[in-house]
Amino acid sequence: MKAFTVVESVLIPLDRANVDTDAIIPKQFLKTIERQGLGRHLFHDWRYAEDGTPRADFVLNRPPYSSGQILLARENFGCGSSREHAPWALQDFGIRAVVASSFADIFANNCVQNGILTVTLDADRIEELFQAVQREPGYRLRIDLEQGEMVGGDGWRTHFSVAPGTRHKLLHGLDDIEITLQHKDAIARYEAQRRQQFPWLFRG
Repeated sequence: MKAFTVVESVLIPLDRANVDTDAIIPKQFLKTIERQGLGRHLFHDWRYAEDGTPRADFVLNRPPYSSGQILLARENFGCGSSREHAPWALQDFGIRAVVASSFADIFANNCVQNGILTVTLDADRIEELFQAVQREPGYRLRIDLEQGEMVGGDGWRTHFSVAPGTRHKLLHGLDDIEITLQHKDAIARYEAQRRQQFPWLFRG
């Protein structure tokens, strides 16, 4: 998993609340277990017309937002079904962080497991960022996870916090499996000890 330390990018304004996972990646794209290639289907029903042509009025179809890495949204982002394909699609598109006033818990956890930072800010601070983007299209934001600080191109600044375990995983690029494997020697010693104590459990 790619470590998250500092990311600076144009801020992508998705001015919507209650964005559910079916909007992030519709159900027809859940047949694959491959993480690559899902980025082109991110927000598919909002991003494309029925004939498959990109909608010119949707933010991801307009430069410079089409290459942005930080997504801004309103409350309850990632609600709905707990599909891991949602963070896969965000990650494959290039999104490294999502900033919103609240997140669905399962979605936020799935993001961490895929190296995506979710930053929760008060609704007033979220509104300030939307207004900044409106004043200055292409507004840039810098997120420093180690310092717990966000800085806008106009000097806007705020601090944020994430759970210590989440912070450790993202800073070091570790998912739960990789954290477990850091203790592989201790696990091997325990298994060897168990084989000696209870050999009948390991026969056959």
